[in-house]
Amino acid sequence: MLSLLKVKNLALVDELEWHLDTGLIGVTGETGAGKSVIVGALKLVLGERADKALIRTGESSCVVEAVFDLVNVPLFNAVLTESGLEPCEEGQLIIKRVIGQSSNKQFVNNSPATLNLLKSLGAHLVDLHGPHDHQGLLSTDRQLAMLDAYAGITELCTQYRAKWRGWRDKLQALEDFQTQGMADARELDLLSHQLGEIDAADINIDEASELESTYQRASNSSHLSELLGAALSLLGGGDDSLNLQIGHLQRVSRDLEKLDPELRATLEGVDKTALELQEMEYGLAQYLEELNTDPAELLRLEERINMLESLKRKYGPSLEDVLAHREDVAQRLDQVENRTEHLKSLEAEVDIARVDIDKLGDQLSDQRRRFAPKLGKDIAHHLKELGFKQAAFDVRLMPHAKPSMSGLEDVEFEFGPNPGEPMKPLRQIASSGEISRVMLSVKSALAKQDATPLMVFDEIDANVGGEIARAVGRKMARLGEQHQVVSITHFPQVAAVAAHHFVVSKEVESGRTCSRLVPVSGEGRIEELVRMLGGGGEQARAMAESLLE
Repeated sequence: MLSLLKVKNLALVDELEWHLDTGLIGVTGETGAGKSVIVGALKLVLGERADKALIRTGESSCVVEAVFDLVNVPLFNAVLTESGLEPCEEGQLIIKRVIGQSSNKQFVNNSPATLNLLKSLGAHLVDLHGPHDHQGLLSTDRQLAMLDAYAGITELCTQYRAKWRGWRDKLQALEDFQTQGMADARELDLLSHQLGEIDAADINIDEASELESTYQRASNSSHLSELLGAALSLLGGGDDSLNLQIGHLQRVSRDLEKLDPELRATLEGVDKTALELQEMEYGLAQYLEELNTDPAELLRLEERINMLESLKRKYGPSLEDVLAHREDVAQRLDQVENRTEHLKSLEAEVDIARVDIDKLGDQLSDQRRRFAPKLGKDIAHHLKELGFKQAAFDVRLMPHAKPSMSGLEDVEFEFGPNPGEPMKPLRQIASSGEISRVMLSVKSALAKQDATPLMVFDEIDANVGGEIARAVGRKMARLGEQHQVVSITHFPQVAAVAAHHFVVSKEVESGRTCSRLVPVSGEGRIEELVRMLGGGGEQARAMAESLLE
């Protein structure tokens, strides 16, 4: 549940620290007192984009922080881990938004986070409904998801979608193959030529760089040979060669060391230099011996390089691309030469995949047909408790001509609020008062299946009154037995049945207007209900007390 909501410098709120409990929480107050700030703060926590206009006048930033005590910790840890954040260690999730004049920041458990992560977490944390937030309820896709949740077949739906995607991929492969058509003789000749040309080259990816260096060495062999001869002559080619001179220096250094041992450190590099010059002479001599100066070899290397460059120009730009093209050509040739067999193979794969999805689809359909009447009856029961005494509600299934990603049928919620009038799809209902009560009925029917811990109802009772408002309040209170429910309301009938009651008010301090949120109970709660009833006097007080009873 949401255990703490902290707000600082958001609109009229200079500072708020709201500790929440379980059950139904009623929030009341006069129009314009700042009740909407609570919803705005929660929307920021849920990842909604922020506007710097939200910052309290005269301040540089505003901060919203929410602390959630989690039950299903593994679910949230999976979302956090996927985003590269550390998992929750103590079952507590802290989300913080900082809205600045030039930049915004967000944090999850004190680690920087993205808005997308906040939205992903929020989808599992809060279900927020305002007087116009019923578009999801009118979506047939959402209605089908509700039926599947009610029937407890969400996992079966996941299995079906995976199989359906596999079937669609195989069907697409078959359609692509069929549209390619038969190859004519010209295409066959071209494919065969390309395959033969690439295969004849016998390409080795590792060969390319080595081939280039070998060619450069061979093309410069004459100059290399000349320079090598000069170097070897300097090293050991005569009486004044470096190796003879360094040998003489070695003998002199030994005599010097005998006369004065302290010169050993100064002369110790002579032997090392002599050894390095000998190794250098040996290495250069071996290189000269292996140097290939054959013109025929140079011609062969040049032809090989030209052939590979030609292939890269045709099918490249790299040798890897040439080999990839070779695989495409070979596959196309195989398809052309064995078209009938390939066609049968693809058709068989499609048929097998179709059998799988039909089997799972039939299982889905059986469960949907079984639970659709139960869901309709359950929702109708809740509607009767909300004032639709003779209303009808039906969850109608509409079979598809072929499988879709959601199964073998669509669903349509149909509602008939008035006896004698035909039922119509829910999306055709114009009255916001009716649709709000329908939404509350659906939420009540799905209370056990809905895993969202916090439900927020923002004045969804705006277009009802009297005993209907009382029924709406009781329905929210029952939801509060399985969820944490926050109801922002203008109706005393709703506020009176809340387990906890908070009042939002405006105060002027030091010439500035501030919104305050305070808990009320006992006499304070009675006074708030009297205000909501629209007047003072004993009659209003008696009404408030009777509502609390």
